[in-house]
Amino acid sequence: MTLEISLLGPPLVRRDERPVGFDTRKATALLAHLALAERPRSRESLCGLLWPALDPEHARGALRRTLSTLRRAVGEDRLDTAGDSVALRFGDGLELDVRRFRELAGEGAPAESLAAAAEFFRGELLEGFSLRDSPEFDDWQMGEGDALRRELASVLSRLVELLAARGDYERALAAAARWLDLDRLHEPAHRALIRLYAWNGDRAAALGQYRDCVRTLTHELGVTPVEETAALFEQVSDGALAPPAPARASATTSPAAPPPAAPTALPLTGRAADLEALVAAHRSVGADGRLAVAEGEAGIGKSRLAAELIETVRGLGASVVAACCHDDEAGLAYGAAVELLRGALELTGSGDATSSQHLADASLLVPELAGRRADLPPPLSLEGPGARVRLLEAVAGVLTAACAGPVPGVVFVDDVQLADQATLDAIAYLGHRLAGRPLLLLLSWRSEGVPSGHRMRRLAVDLQRGGRATLVHLDRLDEEEVASLVRASRPGTDDLELERRIYRESEGLPLFVDEYLAAMRSGESAVDGLSGEVRGLLGARLAGLGSVARQVLGAAAVIGRSFDLETVREASGRADEETAGALDELIGRGIVRELATGEAAYDFSHQKLRALVYEEVGLARRRLLHRRVAAALGRGSRDGEAAALVAQHLRLAGDHDEAARQYLLAADHATALLAHANALEHLEAALTLGYPDAAALHERIGDLRTLIGDYGEALASYRRAAALCDPSALAGVEHKRGEVHARRGEWGRAESHLAAALDAAGALEHALRARIQADLSLNLHRSGHPERALALAGEALALAERAPDRRARAQAHNMLGVLARTAGELDGARLELERSLALSEELHDPSARTAALNNLALVWRELGDLDRALELTQRALEVCVAYGDRHREAALHNNLADLHHEAGRTEESMSHLRHAVAIFAEVGADGATRLPEIWKLVSW
Repeated sequence: MTLEISLLGPPLVRRDERPVGFDTRKATALLAHLALAERPRSRESLCGLLWPALDPEHARGALRRTLSTLRRAVGEDRLDTAGDSVALRFGDGLELDVRRFRELAGEGAPAESLAAAAEFFRGELLEGFSLRDSPEFDDWQMGEGDALRRELASVLSRLVELLAARGDYERALAAAARWLDLDRLHEPAHRALIRLYAWNGDRAAALGQYRDCVRTLTHELGVTPVEETAALFEQVSDGALAPPAPARASATTSPAAPPPAAPTALPLTGRAADLEALVAAHRSVGADGRLAVAEGEAGIGKSRLAAELIETVRGLGASVVAACCHDDEAGLAYGAAVELLRGALELTGSGDATSSQHLADASLLVPELAGRRADLPPPLSLEGPGARVRLLEAVAGVLTAACAGPVPGVVFVDDVQLADQATLDAIAYLGHRLAGRPLLLLLSWRSEGVPSGHRMRRLAVDLQRGGRATLVHLDRLDEEEVASLVRASRPGTDDLELERRIYRESEGLPLFVDEYLAAMRSGESAVDGLSGEVRGLLGARLAGLGSVARQVLGAAAVIGRSFDLETVREASGRADEETAGALDELIGRGIVRELATGEAAYDFSHQKLRALVYEEVGLARRRLLHRRVAAALGRGSRDGEAAALVAQHLRLAGDHDEAARQYLLAADHATALLAHANALEHLEAALTLGYPDAAALHERIGDLRTLIGDYGEALASYRRAAALCDPSALAGVEHKRGEVHARRGEWGRAESHLAAALDAAGALEHALRARIQADLSLNLHRSGHPERALALAGEALALAERAPDRRARAQAHNMLGVLARTAGELDGARLELERSLALSEELHDPSARTAALNNLALVWRELGDLDRALELTQRALEVCVAYGDRHREAALHNNLADLHHEAGRTEESMSHLRHAVAIFAEVGADGATRLPEIWKLVSW
């Protein structure tokens, strides 16, 4: 007897090649569930799935009747109903289409097998079928269907890749189209179609697919495509994905063409309204500052528009401080912020207009600031309370002083989408505190790099909602605007066909219009075929360069988008005069430009040109240059300041061991500046490069992820550390795993790991055992075991005093204070917590200090002294913010909200509550936010 079960599409069962019908839909549902189950199903679970509304006795009766119906339809031997479980017997003669689909789609399957699997998938799981009285079954069906749909998407993705690799573009296109039909919002499928159309020679269809992707994402999600999709669009627009055009041999040797001239700036066509909006934003700055944003895609003219505004306001007498973010400096903490401070240094001279404390504090980032005045106080300690806020306030204060004057100044940051996290902190801090700062904060960014939900976009939207921000979105030029630019570059010439061709090839992107017109002005033959790639036009700029200029240019491309004279000279190996001469030649060609910083600093005219030069440098020379650049940067910086850049160049030079060590230095530097996101990037880079002590790196990553509230990843890091570490370090790692589970409210798991930590700790390690026992006591207290908690806290104190270890004593006294407060012994609690606070202040331990301050505040609240409680909680918040523990920061905001509410200060209460909710929503982003304990943290 044969039995065929088809669940993909409308359900169909055939027995000995004849269709089988069922008396009830429940029989079909039961067969489908058993067919897809990976193990026998208990009768109880089947009753709950199919008859959730019936009591157990009636549900079991219904199951018996349905099983009887099913046996008659599919055969007695196909069902195993022994004991309390039910299963479908697979074996000879039984075929299930889902199983066949998965067999054909197995790992490593060839293209033909994958194509057959896709053909087998004839529709959605149980298409058109549902149970009206069983939402549990419908949920199961939906979950299984979603999983199968994902499997089909994987099959189609692999099939597309295999077919494209062998040049079978027609079949690959069909598979990619079906892949996209599964989810119209899936960008990888859109990208696959764009590539395939381009490789198949249908550029128009490729560009049309990109536009369809943009429309779909904008309409459905209100977002733009990610950077990878936008970059692919640029490659297709450039023709970079098409096979290279064959070289055309010349019949005769022609005289050498003159070198291309530096491009002339084109008129700011089509941007009058945008410029006026920015000028109006500057004009409206009064006692309070404003934000202005210019956004759009790559090459749309954001920087040019900002330059026009800057020229306009400088003509009015305004001061301007500007910086640009670069993709090869994204790991450099406070990269663009340092550039802004150095610009402010040039404007302020002696710095008399700047607060002496601001100058001193900002000198931690730019030491030259400390030399401006002799009377400066000592800078802040980065370990003190509120250190991070004071550092950001110092940056904002120095920039505000630099912009002072009768005409409001401008702080401009270009390409914000490339900024490091610490620089984003500085921008956000200034943006939120423009009150009382008469300046215009001008930002530019690529729309796709700052999507909906990005902190910079939230800042802009919040300020715009309050009437304090202007957002300008730059669109592509229309055909008439492009024609106007063509006519401006060719006075007295009227060539409609040329105008149309440039519009068609550039698609209205100003960057490409500029390149076509630059090639025309230079008389390059590339103009004869405007359908050629912009890549070729960029390459024409390089034709005829002298050998020394080529070498210097290659070294510059390896350094990055921007570079300075000393570094490029040292990396290229050329003499001073040779380097200076080469730079003059490159500036004259419009390949690089000199930056108006007062220093010998330069920049490529645009990123595409730098990328082209970099690609043309041979691999061996590229590695040599990266090594030389790393050496030059390392000699010219303080400890850790340029370590991220040095590490990046060493990695590209192939020296992974030294690169990993430099990434560790960069992580230390970023951590010292409280830039935890940057520190995480550096540690993970060191791990990827094979740093030998992987266990220590995983543990440090876990520490940082715990601070920022990413508990799922923190646990994963500690788990790896526990697997790799030396036995002597295991107790510490298990202790941290227990702490994270406790933060998530998983008391049982926390207790298990803390007990494992005690087992791993040596019997004589009194200090470590004391700290573990104190945390175990807190865990038992929270899980409702006060007697055991008190006993362990007492033991922890005894061990700490025996060690002796002040940190362990501080923790034990804190725990005894928490337990005493819970028991209503407020005087005893106050004494224990004051001892803990004194010890933590002696140790400069911010974590222990935060806990003692917060718990002591709770005691004073219960004693009725709200002012004292508020003062202690505010101090705890400042300390907590300084070392970056996001979960406890949220809890402290929540406690302050309660205290202000109790004191009748509604506005202050709501402000702290909003902060608490925003941070709580970030903590435990792996899904732990659904656990109420995450939101319930009050004391610890």
